[in-house]
Amino acid sequence: MTRTTNGPLDAVVAGHICLDIIPTFAPGPGGAPALRPGTLVKVGSAVISTGGAVSNTGIVLGNLGARVALMGAVGRDLFGDGIRSIVRERVGDDSGMKVVREGSSSYTVVLAVPGVDRIFLHHPGTNDTFGCDDIDFSLVRRARLFHLGYPTLMRRLYLNDGAELVRIYRKVKELGVTTSLDMALPDPASEAGKVRWDRILRKLMPYLDVFLPSFEEIVFMVDRPRYERLKRASRSGDPMETMQFADAAAVAQRLITWGGSVVVIKCSVRGLYLRTAGADRISPFAGRTGISASAWADRELIGASFKVHRIASATGSGDSAIAGFLRAMLAGLEPADALRCANAAGAQNLRAYDAVSGVGSWTSVRRMARALADAYNDPGVPGWRQKVPGVWEPRADEHRSGAES
Repeated sequence: MTRTTNGPLDAVVAGHICLDIIPTFAPGPGGAPALRPGTLVKVGSAVISTGGAVSNTGIVLGNLGARVALMGAVGRDLFGDGIRSIVRERVGDDSGMKVVREGSSSYTVVLAVPGVDRIFLHHPGTNDTFGCDDIDFSLVRRARLFHLGYPTLMRRLYLNDGAELVRIYRKVKELGVTTSLDMALPDPASEAGKVRWDRILRKLMPYLDVFLPSFEEIVFMVDRPRYERLKRASRSGDPMETMQFADAAAVAQRLITWGGSVVVIKCSVRGLYLRTAGADRISPFAGRTGISASAWADRELIGASFKVHRIASATGSGDSAIAGFLRAMLAGLEPADALRCANAAGAQNLRAYDAVSGVGSWTSVRRMARALADAYNDPGVPGWRQKVPGVWEPRADEHRSGAES
């Protein structure tokens, strides 16, 4: 356990943090319990954990051996005390956490009923007021990497066309620290859902080294016609049902054109799609991150997901995959290995009800990532070949953006 009050850091993880309250459900003789008004549903003991990107990605990075500092805002209340206590227990120090005098801490009730997609009851609380002034840049200066998560759920960061978010990333880049960002899908009818995220990302991408959104999130933000078309084509209204890797390739190329360097799109059970810019963009942050610019430049890969036969909960699996990917970058691994580590961490996450307890040590993730090809799902991409077990690349005679073209 490494304290953050002195010494160098591998990563600072900032942004959205909350307290997760997760009742456990046991299917009865008739299957999963029904949630109906006016009824009492018997549940098991609750799992209490921190949630949000700061906790999910930050704590897992710590579990994987990275020296991390966590930064978020909490209120002067019982939930805030609980969040800080868990942060101290998991990473050894909560000095990066800002205690807000007015405002209540954020919390989420996660209803993970077996056989039913998760339902979240969420209070944003102090996440809505989090901004540049809440970040301790003296800590950031000591880090190799700065990662922020879920600005879509943090009001101050998306107002005024994301001016506060861009301000944060501009300041971090001025320190020479590698930058990374994750998103969350906003409710289309909400204030955040009506924001022009394409405008924000156009301004942000030149300051962003590593971008790790989900497919649904990023298509919603930057290509709404494609998002609506995929929704209409699906039976359930879920764009993931009808997505093709060609869709991910098109969106990633747009982000690269806007100034992005490393784009990783999480595609649920289909795996991860990676696209990188040329060496001129990778080289400036390669040394501090620990990667080889030549190995990471001009790459297009698909990292297949693992075959998982028993799932406790998918809460935080995407955040764990991000932690696995970033940890691999900080270890200087090549892109194919980073994708395999990301999918291994995401798969291990599924073993626990909370968002962080399922992921083991860095050694266990590396061991799992070296699994044979039959441990991975086949992404089913015509014209691509398996580079190493679990990772596909375009054939030499295919165009770089030819995924499922």
